[in-house]
Amino acid sequence: MKRIIPVFICMFLLASTLTETFSRAAGDAPPDISAKSAIVLHADTGRALYEKNAGARMLIASTTKILTALVVLESTLPDVAVTIKPEWTGADGSSMYLKAGEKLTVRDLLYGLMLSSGNDAAVALACSVAGDVSAFADLMNKKAQELGCQNSHFENPSGLDGENHYSCARDLALIAAAAMKIDTFAEIASTKYVTAAGRSMKNHNRLLWEYEGMLGGKTGYTKSAGRTLVTCAERDELRLICVTLSDPNDWRDQSRLYDWAFSAYSVIGITENAQRLYAEVISGTKKRVLLMAEGAREILVRDGDAVDIIPETPRFVYAPVVRGGLAGTVAVLINGELAGRYTLKYAETVRLDPGVPLTEREKLKRAWRMVNKYAPPLPLR
Repeated sequence: MKRIIPVFICMFLLASTLTETFSRAAGDAPPDISAKSAIVLHADTGRALYEKNAGARMLIASTTKILTALVVLESTLPDVAVTIKPEWTGADGSSMYLKAGEKLTVRDLLYGLMLSSGNDAAVALACSVAGDVSAFADLMNKKAQELGCQNSHFENPSGLDGENHYSCARDLALIAAAAMKIDTFAEIASTKYVTAAGRSMKNHNRLLWEYEGMLGGKTGYTKSAGRTLVTCAERDELRLICVTLSDPNDWRDQSRLYDWAFSAYSVIGITENAQRLYAEVISGTKKRVLLMAEGAREILVRDGDAVDIIPETPRFVYAPVVRGGLAGTVAVLINGELAGRYTLKYAETVRLDPGVPLTEREKLKRAWRMVNKYAPPLPLR
């Protein structure tokens, strides 16, 4: 159930006279953690809720495989069959133990990539998509740039240490947020146990068992990189990404960061359940018409934030009113700063009542309104 701070407005008035304000009590400070680099990111907006050296270039080990899976899923279908070539087997490090000549689906290989952290699966996927590892690395770097990554460069699909293979906590969070939007990736990343291609696999992410709301992620380790961990968790429809790099206490640190973030932040939405707005109707078969916010996204607020909901609409409208017609806007301010402005539309049709007489002045007003669809919103004050 979404935690929504209720804002109820019964009648639609001038924007200058209708402002709903509320605030929450301030919460605790974020915990101290042992990671050299970390971030907590709001997955839906990309807003960082916590950062510690989040832009520092670091070795990232097998958390690289999140981008590998993302590029693969955007390049091919999960049920495509892949025949394993001899040169794709025997990769250094962790493995799903592929054999030359066997045939697996892309989905099977993705399970081996994400659950067994198979470096051989990474090579097989990369070569089946792009022809060779180098060409696939080019696709990885292109995708990272598209996502806004600024401190990343990839030279292999597995995460083995390399001079030109690095990323940062902030970039990895952006990559994970994008990957979790893909249903197949989210399903695989959240799987605790699976049997695929005759292999029994267990997810290395122990927070799937230990942390309420954990949706998945990827672990990583090399001697040079240390312990790396990228996860995604959701409570009350607040979805967060947490990244910790070079962190010997990553399970504990991520649990504490999530606990802090979920208690300190919540979301509000201008939705059908959160805010019902009405406009008065002149000469209609009904005296008022329901207005609904269109495309209102979740707005993230922290404990202590003051939130203002300000409709920007005309005082009244003339019938007829058509469902879906533009009615105005509603502005949301957080601590006095504009956080979002959303379109308001008529949620129902109100027909003209032929039995209601109009003065000549009212007829002119009606004609003007019909030509201009709706009165321009009042300026935000």
